[in-house]
Amino acid sequence: MNPRLDLLQPYPFEKLARLKAGIVPPADKPHIALSIGEPQDPPPHFLAEAVIAHLHGLAKYPTTRGLPQLREAIAAWLQRRFRLAAVDPERQVLPVNGTREALFSFAQALIDPADKPLVLMPNPFYQIYEGAALLAGAEPYYLNATAATGFLPDFDAVPEAVWRRCRLLYLCSPYNPTGRVIGLETLKGLIEKAQRYDFVIAGDECYSELHDGNPPPGLLQAAAELGLDDYRRCVVFHSLSKRSSAPGLRSGFVAGDAAILERYFLYRTYHGCAMPLPAQHASIAAWNDEAHVARNRAAYRERFAAAAEILAGAAEVQVPPAAFYFWLRVPGDDAEFARRIYARENVTVLPGSFLAREAGGVNPGRGYVRIAWVHPLAVCVEAAQRISRFLAAS
Repeated sequence: MNPRLDLLQPYPFEKLARLKAGIVPPADKPHIALSIGEPQDPPPHFLAEAVIAHLHGLAKYPTTRGLPQLREAIAAWLQRRFRLAAVDPERQVLPVNGTREALFSFAQALIDPADKPLVLMPNPFYQIYEGAALLAGAEPYYLNATAATGFLPDFDAVPEAVWRRCRLLYLCSPYNPTGRVIGLETLKGLIEKAQRYDFVIAGDECYSELHDGNPPPGLLQAAAELGLDDYRRCVVFHSLSKRSSAPGLRSGFVAGDAAILERYFLYRTYHGCAMPLPAQHASIAAWNDEAHVARNRAAYRERFAAAAEILAGAAEVQVPPAAFYFWLRVPGDDAEFARRIYARENVTVLPGSFLAREAGGVNPGRGYVRIAWVHPLAVCVEAAQRISRFLAAS
């Protein structure tokens, strides 16, 4: 077996299951899971209709590059959303089966372990970044995001020696778990560093459409404003899972630097991960429609407002500008908090320390929990009331 598998840590939800093992929560309170970022709203009806209408496509092998109509729809969406002059659907777009597999496989295609490379990533983080780096033969380098840094990574604190060894920088904006947004000028500064030190930026922008009315800037947008119309050393990852409440469709895309995508396409032809044709047709419909996205966005902001009002008397609540999470400071140990609130209120939250690694002598997730407001409003209100009651009694 690949010895690098031994470097992988248990996934946060495995740790959470162990934490809850043996606890019998109150039977009179229905369980509310706020730990997983899985939208509970139904996807727009037209997605299912598109899948059904194209089920005959199951009789054909899909191509790795995907349907031209899908790549054209994605390119057009990118141009509209990020005010880009041009995106070449032939050379600068690749459909993928959800961004999780793409964020992982991208590092496998990009990294040369002989370079003794570093892969930089935010901390806390989506654990796929770490696993991708380790299995590619790279060393993860964690960029702590704390209250002192506005709950975003402190890029200015990275030593030059680290930038010189960096081969891949994972960004997440809007940021999972804090919901904070990396500003356009910061993105430009990072792109300039990528040109100077010869590394690639992988921009995980899966939450970009769930915002407070101020659309977050994107990596390709920043590159274009710098005059890099070829998006050199910049690649973005987008998904329909959050935007369209369609995690089961497993549909996303990678876009950016054509030279990088050409090599990544070669990797994917061997990887065997072409998107089924019914999913491609549904994806075309999704990228061409904004009305359902606006409804999703409004629903999440309504949940944020209701939850913040309920929790205000019991906790210091900072409503983030994007995504669908609260990064909530809790009293005492975050894992113990998660264990006890499950035992008393039958509510599951995710300990922040499970999403982070100790770096620079601290675990930046310690003392926080991630709360995913993904349920309908009434359920979120009930959950917020239980959390508030628990905090008041703690």
